[in-house]
Amino acid sequence: MEFVWTNTVIALISFLILYFLLSKYAFGPLFGIMEKRREHVLNEMQNAEQSRKDAEQFLVEQKQAVEAARKEAYEIIEQSRKTSAKQADDMIQSAKAEAARLKEEALKEIESEKNKAVSALRSQVSAMSVMIASKIIEKQVDEKTQQELIDKYLNEVGGNL
Repeated sequence: MEFVWTNTVIALISFLILYFLLSKYAFGPLFGIMEKRREHVLNEMQNAEQSRKDAEQFLVEQKQAVEAARKEAYEIIEQSRKTSAKQADDMIQSAKAEAARLKEEALKEIESEKNKAVSALRSQVSAMSVMIASKIIEKQVDEKTQQELIDKYLNEVGGNL
């Protein structure tokens, strides 16, 4: 087999013409499409990264908001607990004051009734003493009869009380 330079040169020229035509009409647009696709993929990756960062930021903000809500709820619960404890203490103090007032009124009423009873008893005893003395004076009796009269009148006084 023999080497023919002309065929080689023609093949080389044909290849270069074909390469030039392909690069102008096929490779150019194909590389342009591939470059656009590469830029699109890079943009999408950047958008995804930005979205991820935004999501992380949003998650941090949501955690802070939840923590703030928990803190606020805890403060509200504590405030309610303190308020209810204060109201309970106030109610207890009010009940104690009312009980003390009622006790004081009852003691005053008891003292008043006692004084009335003692006064009534004194007046009855003095009336009975006068009656006994007058009966004794009316009947000059011996000592035994006198004692019986006193016991009788004391029993009557005891029955009237």
